[in-house]
Amino acid sequence: MTEANNNSEMPKAYDPAAVEGRIYKMWEDGGYFAPADGDGEPFTIIMPPPNLTGELHVGHALMDTVEDILIRWHRMRGQPTLWLPGIDHAAIAVHTLVERKLAEEGLTRFDIGREKFLERVWEFVNASRSRIFDQHKRLGASADWSRERFTMDEGPAKAVRTVFYNLYEKGLIYRGERLINWCPGCQTAISDLEVKHRDEQGNLWHFSYPLAEGDGTITIATTRPETIVADTGIAVHPDDVRYRALVGKMAILPIIERELLIVADDAIDQSFGSGALKVTPGHDPIDFEIGQRHKLPVINAIEKDGAMSEDAGPYAGMDRFECRDAIVRDLDERGHLVKIEPHTHSVGHCERCDTIIEPLISLQWFMAVNKEYSRGKSIAGEALRVVNEGLIQFAPQRFTRDYVNWMENIRDWCISRQLWWGHRIPVWYCDDCDETTAPPPDVEEPNQCAGCGGGNLRQEEDTLDTWFSSALWPCSTLGWPDDTEDLKRFYPTTVMETGYEIIFFWVARMIMMGLFCMEELRDKVEDRIPFKFVYLHGMVRDDKGAKMSKTKGNVVDPIGLIEKYGTDALRFNLITGGATGQDQRLWEEKVEAGRNFANKLWNASRFVIMQLGGADERGTLSVAERESLPVEDRWVLSKLDRLVDEVDQLLGDFQLNEAGRRCYEFLWGDYCDWYLEMAKIRLRAGDQTPLTVLAHVLETGLRLLHPFMPFVTEELWQRLQDETREEGPAALIVAKFPQPDPAWRDEAAERDVDGMIEIVRAIRNIRSERKVEAAKFIEAFVVADDESSVAAGAAYIEALARIRPLKIVANAADAPREGVATAVLSHAVAVVPLAGLLDIGEERDRLGKEIEETEAYVKRLDDKLSKEQFRAKAPADVVAAEQGRRDEAQSKLDGLQRALGELG
Repeated sequence: MTEANNNSEMPKAYDPAAVEGRIYKMWEDGGYFAPADGDGEPFTIIMPPPNLTGELHVGHALMDTVEDILIRWHRMRGQPTLWLPGIDHAAIAVHTLVERKLAEEGLTRFDIGREKFLERVWEFVNASRSRIFDQHKRLGASADWSRERFTMDEGPAKAVRTVFYNLYEKGLIYRGERLINWCPGCQTAISDLEVKHRDEQGNLWHFSYPLAEGDGTITIATTRPETIVADTGIAVHPDDVRYRALVGKMAILPIIERELLIVADDAIDQSFGSGALKVTPGHDPIDFEIGQRHKLPVINAIEKDGAMSEDAGPYAGMDRFECRDAIVRDLDERGHLVKIEPHTHSVGHCERCDTIIEPLISLQWFMAVNKEYSRGKSIAGEALRVVNEGLIQFAPQRFTRDYVNWMENIRDWCISRQLWWGHRIPVWYCDDCDETTAPPPDVEEPNQCAGCGGGNLRQEEDTLDTWFSSALWPCSTLGWPDDTEDLKRFYPTTVMETGYEIIFFWVARMIMMGLFCMEELRDKVEDRIPFKFVYLHGMVRDDKGAKMSKTKGNVVDPIGLIEKYGTDALRFNLITGGATGQDQRLWEEKVEAGRNFANKLWNASRFVIMQLGGADERGTLSVAERESLPVEDRWVLSKLDRLVDEVDQLLGDFQLNEAGRRCYEFLWGDYCDWYLEMAKIRLRAGDQTPLTVLAHVLETGLRLLHPFMPFVTEELWQRLQDETREEGPAALIVAKFPQPDPAWRDEAAERDVDGMIEIVRAIRNIRSERKVEAAKFIEAFVVADDESSVAAGAAYIEALARIRPLKIVANAADAPREGVATAVLSHAVAVVPLAGLLDIGEERDRLGKEIEETEAYVKRLDDKLSKEQFRAKAPADVVAAEQGRRDEAQSKLDGLQRALGELG
């Protein structure tokens, strides 16, 4: 139990700041985050490692919330539960950040050298690690911090050396010149997945190239005139009759005067531009493939800094975009510019710095993912097979198709980066014989060449792609390559939870590497997969649906929201704000609603706890005595059991958002708004028997809600335990998660009390619509076939709807028909006489005026929605919002017209 509980002085409102730090310390001190001993099947999540470069954002908050809900649920179900945290070294991001700080001092990394640069990096790393973990703790993450990992620690570093050596020995890692994505800003190669494409408005330039023989020309079209100087051919489609006679002939590249072979290739789109493509194998991936097929030479006309190379002739040294303007001008002056067309096309940008990517031929290290290495197996093929066979399942399931499509078209992975921070590629070059040596993983630095035996060795300068070490995360964090006790117990892990946007960056690579790494340790493929389920959450966007970014100034700080509204409010909003795998919008009012829910629960619990403290005696609750309980007790207990069953199933199906919403609907609605209010009526009459049911339902509800809102539920559960004095666990975090018991189900009680609630709601709506004073008692009739079921709840209807008297009749003829307001319900009709409540004539005039205004509003919306131009140009969410307003207005109009008709 916590020490701060004094229920006689329980605050009137929930104060997260006074609770959260104390509760989290209690959990840590109690050792509750470590996996329990036992033989049961463990539940394991390896936390996706956040980058070192800054504060956690709302995407991390959603990730922590999802994973913590799953971890807490399985822990409460009695399973040995491991949530292993860690941090990624984020090579490009950290490298860029430290270089930026050096630039502020007027220095570059080359000025201070590799060793001093890495010292600066480690200073930043050591200052950042604890801050990031503190933020995870603020979010309530119940991870086992004693097992915290960092991708640059010795354990993961040994795993990197081991897998690199194993892949290299099997011929699955090679060095070669290939066309890669080069970022002139970050000064490194990046993978296809790190290139973000966006449509940009540009031009399509048409230029005429003279034929080598005769006076003819051939017109090409390009979006990148700066690469013309690297053209080595022209390609047309073999079926294009316009150019069939030119195939095999030569054209002349203007300015450079280079001869270009005209070839026929099926890759050409006849309808694009002129139908003739200038082939630049050194600066375009499609052109590179065409060049390979037709043995065209490759020219690199652009340097790694974005300037034109010596091969660019008169344009050497120019910036690539300055060169574009110069070439267009020169070709125009020489009469080769045919026309310029406005053209929207996709332009690749570096995900990290947003610089336009330059495809370049470069000597890099690659992983051969499609190459067969053992009995027909390939790394990509195995990763595809385990998903197709259902050994790894995706939630939502639709992402399975995306994964399969990508894996079926995967290309070799460029794994080298021209950076100093990261895992340095473990190969050495011999300056005496040009031999390349990749030593076994236990040899950190070889002293002898594997070829000539000499000692004149130098290590590769490049580092490995960050995702290379991250791909080993599920096994390296558990001790691989050693077959540790943790690896034996917790691998394969259970769930990998992450954002859908990195399914290819990371999830696919973890599957490939996990299967390869575990081949020597596990015989069965189901024991080699890194995880059994992949849960993919959506993106958290701003209140307008835009992606959050620092440049837009729309980033929402989760810690700021926590300090204002509490962790539970933020967590509950994030988990219920969108369906699994769907993007969601976040705005402050929604988080405020989460705080209101916490306060509602606090106030209801405070009432129950204080009532328990003043009670003379406390009863017990037994399912054997269910039939003797009043109908409202049987109703709430039946509803509770239904909730327990639904929440357990929804969590098992990864429908966390729906499980959270069901808890909210029951606790706010059924328990606080209805059962608690009915219980108060009995308590005021001196009947203390509802306390047992109030306490039981509250305690069960707190256990159900705990994975979603851990702080407020733990605090309330501790206080409740102080009053009930029941034997059990010391903390809610390790209490047993509720299990359904069908013996508590009572369909008749649910039907009767739901019907009573429906009557109260209907009469309350009539009062509200007619603006009847809240404290005023009014007369009402209920027409019902089953008078006895309504009569059983008559006292509650009268009290909760402020009715005096309530008249229950079987026939409609026994209730007034004019000057009344009526509500047709599922099993009854509520009738409220209006005489004496309002002036019928004035009410008729008021309704008539409001009907006119609403009709005019509906017409304006109909006119807007009927315009094809609006539907065609407006965003879909705007059209949907207008349609929603129209439907709401029509519903209001129908109600007003019905109310007017009832006045007679």
